[in-house]
Amino acid sequence: MTEVTLFFREFARARRETGAIAPSSPALASALTRYVIPSPGRARTLLEVGPGTGAVTRRLRSEMGPLDTLDLVEANSRFAALLRRRYAHDARVRLLTGLVQEHRLGSYDTIVCTVPFANFDAATVEDIFGRLLGALRPGGTLSFFAYAGLPLLHLALAGGKDRLRARSARTVVARTLERHRFRTETVLGNLPPARVHHLAPVAPALVRSP
Repeated sequence: MTEVTLFFREFARARRETGAIAPSSPALASALTRYVIPSPGRARTLLEVGPGTGAVTRRLRSEMGPLDTLDLVEANSRFAALLRRRYAHDARVRLLTGLVQEHRLGSYDTIVCTVPFANFDAATVEDIFGRLLGALRPGGTLSFFAYAGLPLLHLALAGGKDRLRARSARTVVARTLERHRFRTETVLGNLPPARVHHLAPVAPALVRSP
């Protein structure tokens, strides 16, 4: 089974958990890994939450130096099995299965997160952001994305309790961006287009990119 086939099978089976509509494009992977900055002679620690079939993981691996390590946290058992086979012989990559909330995280220089925040309740969104931002080393960055326009469409189409949950989760995301975002960039070369947000524990002045 190809990665794309597996992805769409899982999307059809459990779209709420999968979240993404299609595997991340090279352009989106590039934006999400913008702050994986080479540091010769120093070991860096990286974390990817929700790697799926590994489209962004490959980009992270290509940016790693010989001293760097990468933790992957994947809740989907089928995606986790694929990643386990692919990186079984790479001592620098560690796979953690289950939800990110279930693990004691280390300290990281860079965190990339692709979990579907729009699908969670406000308490879960706040918990995840708190855990990830708290796991960053001084000077570290957290990058995540949302599909351009879809959160508002989802909010408009949702009804009753789902609309209230989505609105509450969106409020948590907005508050987190206000406190921690230092850059946002739009990625048109993805299906659908996405906005990538870069956060830091203490964010400098916001820099927007087209």
